[in-house]
Amino acid sequence: MTTTSPADVRPDPPRAPEPDDGSLAAFGYRQELHRSLGRYASFAAGFSFISVLTTVFQFFAFGYAFGGPVFFWAWPVVLAGQLLVAACFAELAARYPISGAIYQWSSRLSTPAFGWFAGWIMVIGQIVVVAAAALALQMVLPAIWSGFQLIGTDPAPTSPDGAANAALLGVALLALTTLVNVVDNRVMSVINRVGVTAEIIGAVLIVVLLLTHSERTPTITFHTDGAAQNGLFAALLVGSFTAAYVMIGFDSAGEMSEETHHPRRTAPRTILTALGAAGLLGGLIVLGGLLAAPSLTDGRLAVDGLSYVLTSSLGDGVGKVLLADVVVAIAVATLAIQTAACRMLFSMARDGQLPFSARLARVHPRTGMPNAPALVVGVLAAALLLLNFASPDAFLAIGTTCIVMLYLAYAMVTGPLLVRRLRGGFPGSAPSGTDESGAPLFSLGRWGIPVNALALLYGLLMTVNLAWPRAAVYDPAGGHWYFQWFTLLFLGATVAAGAGYRAYRRRTAAGAVPETVPA
Repeated sequence: MTTTSPADVRPDPPRAPEPDDGSLAAFGYRQELHRSLGRYASFAAGFSFISVLTTVFQFFAFGYAFGGPVFFWAWPVVLAGQLLVAACFAELAARYPISGAIYQWSSRLSTPAFGWFAGWIMVIGQIVVVAAAALALQMVLPAIWSGFQLIGTDPAPTSPDGAANAALLGVALLALTTLVNVVDNRVMSVINRVGVTAEIIGAVLIVVLLLTHSERTPTITFHTDGAAQNGLFAALLVGSFTAAYVMIGFDSAGEMSEETHHPRRTAPRTILTALGAAGLLGGLIVLGGLLAAPSLTDGRLAVDGLSYVLTSSLGDGVGKVLLADVVVAIAVATLAIQTAACRMLFSMARDGQLPFSARLARVHPRTGMPNAPALVVGVLAAALLLLNFASPDAFLAIGTTCIVMLYLAYAMVTGPLLVRRLRGGFPGSAPSGTDESGAPLFSLGRWGIPVNALALLYGLLMTVNLAWPRAAVYDPAGGHWYFQWFTLLFLGATVAAGAGYRAYRRRTAAGAVPETVPA
């Protein structure tokens, strides 16, 4: 008789809570990753992926350059949209506490093939995010000490010197995070928690100091001078890139479910609290930067961003201390994103859905870490950084590409989820079970369909907005059509590569001799 592929096995979640060490059996998996993460560590996984200090410092200048002060208002709009998505994910995390969250959720809500493409797009996007996060060091380290500019003299990340130096610093950081990702689950958790604590303290201090050193009132956010050349609406669409890039990765708490104690209770709450905390702090940092900037018209805010504001408004001493905290945040964010990508690779490989699945799905019995995925993610992310040597415009192309891919993968979850709700097949209108403490599972109740519909609509619109091939955004110097279309080309290549691999698997499976049992 023929055997059944693990990819086609999608058992329903149990209705009653089970012990942490046995809950995976209901989904057809063995507990191999070590459960050592508590509630704060779960929160840290999501918060450090979002990492407001990393991403706000990385993309503030970009948002201001295209929208002027009014770009601030894109922030609450994106936060509201992402909270809708996070609410849907919280329901799923309570019912499917499995590593590889996006892949697992999409597979179980739709079909294994559709879920595979969601996971494939998500993991490629995560690898690109790792590279983009590592590039953020260039926005901070040379501002602390010029000696960190190892290549050339111009630290601007869009200059040839700055782009090459960013790649060099990024590769060094990736070597460090890859090492941590193969050492031990507990070591990684400690570093993540310490780093997130330092980031939260630093973010609060930055907000307080910027607001107490204000040069102007919040009414400046209604000024549309910087947006006049392209129109207010167009400026807000491009300005939303900053917020869109910051507020991704909150699903990481779901990615770490197999390593979290009481995941059905913990993960839904930490998904929402991580996004809420990051959204609030990030919005206040953006506002504080606009209020405390020495000048809004000298051009520096659109080039050097918040690093310029901190060192100019707070003085070199205080400013550089806070920038050092940003360096910690960047390192921890890169580590967390790489960890999430590793869990996605592990989850897909465990189902036999990737090349070299047997090796990628292997977990070290002592450390509880899937070592091969960490090496794969680190090497591929480092290879992407080489694009920065080829052209400075690759910096923006890489950053935007990863955002689009994650938004699309999110929509590949919220879309099937909405279809299941409309058909009455998703138990979200009632708690439908209890968590590990005996409390009802997180549920949106009667708000499930409207929240889900708005989350899907928002995600699709934002995906189109981010991927739209604007020459002024992606190819400002002109003459490089491939950068203008880079996001769509990369996404198309990703889907084509995935389709090619699946076709190859089908051909090899069809040519194999079926396994039979002797009569």
